Amino acid sequence: MDQRRAEPDHNNSSTPVSLYGEFTLTGNRKVRYAVSLTERDLVVQRLTPAPVGRSKVVLSLKDCVGCRAYREDDHADPAAYFAAHFYPLRRRWLSSGVSRQRAEHSFRLAALGDPRANLEEAEKWARAVRERAARQQSLRRNGVLMSALSRPSRMMLLVNPQSGKGQALTLYNNHIQRMLNEAGVTHTLVITERQNHARELVKEADLSQWDALVIMSGDGLLFEVINGLLERPDWDRAVRTPLGILPGGSGNALAASVHHYSGASLVSTEELLVSCGFLLCRGLVAHMDLVSIQLSSGPRLFSFLSMAWGFVADVDVESEKYRHVGAARFTVGTLVRLASLRVYKGKLAYLPAGEDDYSEDEGSGNHTALRCNGQASSVAPSRDSPFHNSCHSNNSHKLRRTESSPCRSASKALGGPADSLLPPLGQPLPSDWVVVTEEDFVLMLAMYQSHLAEDLLAAPDATSDDGVIHLFYVRAGISRAALLKLFLAMEKGAHLATNCQHLVHAKVRALRLEPHSPKGIITVDGEVVDYGPVQAEVHRGLARLISG
Repeated sequence: MDQRRAEPDHNNSSTPVSLYGEFTLTGNRKVRYAVSLTERDLVVQRLTPAPVGRSKVVLSLKDCVGCRAYREDDHADPAAYFAAHFYPLRRRWLSSGVSRQRAEHSFRLAALGDPRANLEEAEKWARAVRERAARQQSLRRNGVLMSALSRPSRMMLLVNPQSGKGQALTLYNNHIQRMLNEAGVTHTLVITERQNHARELVKEADLSQWDALVIMSGDGLLFEVINGLLERPDWDRAVRTPLGILPGGSGNALAASVHHYSGASLVSTEELLVSCGFLLCRGLVAHMDLVSIQLSSGPRLFSFLSMAWGFVADVDVESEKYRHVGAARFTVGTLVRLASLRVYKGKLAYLPAGEDDYSEDEGSGNHTALRCNGQASSVAPSRDSPFHNSCHSNNSHKLRRTESSPCRSASKALGGPADSLLPPLGQPLPSDWVVVTEEDFVLMLAMYQSHLAEDLLAAPDATSDDGVIHLFYVRAGISRAALLKLFLAMEKGAHLATNCQHLVHAKVRALRLEPHSPKGIITVDGEVVDYGPVQAEVHRGLARLISG
């Protein structure tokens, strides 16, 4: 190894070389490479002549999730190694488009003879790569300043093994565990056992043990977690805990939205998982709107994704029987429901959003770079804690509620901010509300993220914290063919461009729905709630979302 600090490259003064070395690869000591580290790239140049193929690779540090130094168990070998882990966008083999694909580059350092000196040199390289990769992360997206998780990060990773096709644990083992280890993220794996298990856990957990809560499931598990956080006495602090999402269910709407917000092209299934894993490892945190939902009975709920009534809610619930086919369940459910299209009677009203309500400088979400969640405690999970499951391993356990921390009754009223725009249900609405004249509908859909499912871009203009509810409703009288055309166009977010006379879209701050049909389904984030009058208000930037 020839290790030295290189002189700046005067032919490209904007990216001077800060480290230069000549190494062999971990698995092939006969081939030598020149490795140069600039502020933006890791450049690998083959020195040993190659008969075919590229001799130079430029790896953008924007795609780097981590770099580590290590020695192998062979004490007779004084060499040390550093391995850099990248997830660059590459073209797919058999189809068009690009997706993030793993690339590991591992180098052997042996020239110094002394094992400790070699390891120190490898650690210097690994540290320099990590530092420059961190500096390549832009904390500003669409004019909004984001915050960054503290490093090294500690995460609780909640996995629902029954979600979607029942493959969430397999996907964790095949992809996520390795990605988090590569990024140096310590994580505690929690396997949920039943409905509302996650809700009970986060209500009682000592959140200072983690820098983030990550959900690997469909959207229903995140609904549990958010409402569990808002049921805590310290809800105003707890709700600022950064939340991460990894697709492991059949809907995966928020995961698709997070991917969309990153500016990447459309992907699905395991490619979406790798993309969201990459964004999670980068650890950039944005604000996320939550919407309070008031029902005629029961406690107030908080929603992060959508509220639906009519066609969309029916498809969501009735397609549960097709869960084994994954995301295709919604396509099957849509076709089945189209065959017997229903009309739903009710009264819909809303408070329109003005331009100031969703400008970048307004709203309750203070768009400044925070040191995340106010929870940068250095306290590691205790080995006596019921949550202890120290990561970098494939070990996991199922958490059980302890006798000393009984759950409060689910009927206890939620915390959360007060609703300033909603009069009590049953009382007249203020004069600045708009009452929809029609009372016959095919569907009502309120969206606050971009995607309704992996392949449904329902609100293409939405962002995680724009402070508005994107309200869609379809009036009765639409044909089956026209409705199918709308949903096909929604796959690319083009449904508003169809100029369908039955489709109405409005940006609103609050809404009220009073169903008149005696039977029906209302869903919140895909979960069925009590059927009856319901109203909602957006609370801008109330939660925190890891979105890379």
